[in-house]
Amino acid sequence: MKKHIEYKTKGTCSRAVVIDVEDGVITSCEFVGGCHGNTQGVAALVIGMKAEDAIAKIKGIKCGMKSTSCPDQLALALEEALNA
Repeated sequence: MKKHIEYKTKGTCSRAVVIDVEDGVITSCEFVGGCHGNTQGVAALVIGMKAEDAIAKIKGIKCGMKSTSCPDQLALALEEALNA
């Protein structure tokens, strides 16, 4: 089953993350805003990964003094996609 999520991020420079998950695998990932090179790199790395594996690797990552990060917000978006 294919799921399309547009997740509004909280506490990060990026404003949103748009992902597609099909049969538990991330098929598309794009951040809106944020540090372009970093978010583009993270997005490219997770495409083709099982969503559960990506969550395990990136959930809880912090950015500087912030309690979250773009990768952490992506993990939350993926959890939402899996639970939808």
